[in-house]
Amino acid sequence: MFNYRRLRAFLVGWMLLVPLLLAAEPSAATAIEGSRSDRHVDVGRSVMRARSWLLSASPPVVRRMVLGHSVLGRPIIAFRLGDPESQTTILVVGCIHGNECAGIAIARSLIAAPPADIDLWVIRNLNPDGFRAGTRQNGRGVDLNRNFPFQWRPFGRPWDKEYSGSHPLSEPEDRIARRWIARVQPDVSIWFHQPLALVVRSAGDITIQRRFAKRVGLPLVRLKGRYPGSVTSWQNHWHPEAAAFVVELPSGSLSTVAVHRYANAIVHAAR
Repeated sequence: MFNYRRLRAFLVGWMLLVPLLLAAEPSAATAIEGSRSDRHVDVGRSVMRARSWLLSASPPVVRRMVLGHSVLGRPIIAFRLGDPESQTTILVVGCIHGNECAGIAIARSLIAAPPADIDLWVIRNLNPDGFRAGTRQNGRGVDLNRNFPFQWRPFGRPWDKEYSGSHPLSEPEDRIARRWIARVQPDVSIWFHQPLALVVRSAGDITIQRRFAKRVGLPLVRLKGRYPGSVTSWQNHWHPEAAAFVVELPSGSLSTVAVHRYANAIVHAAR
């Protein structure tokens, strides 16, 4: 299989190396005064410095893993990007409601151009069955964002809009997310929904939420009402030092410009 990452690293390396080679070439006056062997030594030293820099530079890490499977057996996949040694860990989930999935484009953008200085985890789609069927619920008719254990309560019947399931974490998708989040312990978690076009103010770090909302040009709003069994409520209760919040994208698909704007805001969210 052709290794595109090595090719990209090779090309980037030569782009960085050429200016160093040019800078090492002496001026006309120096060339007259200096010997040819001196010039060769200077160029050789520049090449060695550039080679050493390229070898020591750590490219962004991209690791793909299957966390588990949905009700109907579809894989739920996570990508680890950037620097695993970073002090900042960010989680991004592109879709949890199967009919609110514009965030998948943002997740794909992050995977295609991973950051180099943060530990970024991306799940493109936590609800592949609902996405395939075009339903808010998963393959068993459960609203995955009402099935987490914090303040869970029974509500509705299968395929009702906010059916909370037979008991907390009754759904494999949510058990996968809970287990994985407890292991990773992200400092910032961003869950994409639609179609309200706002950032939902949560109990987490308000500074990060304000910074993100300003970068993407959406209002930061505290919604009225209660949302029992939501994943962000569970996260903020379980790990109050971190920030987990919902981003409600506008309806429809996102433009390329919008996708890049959201991706850049995520990368800078905790800096």
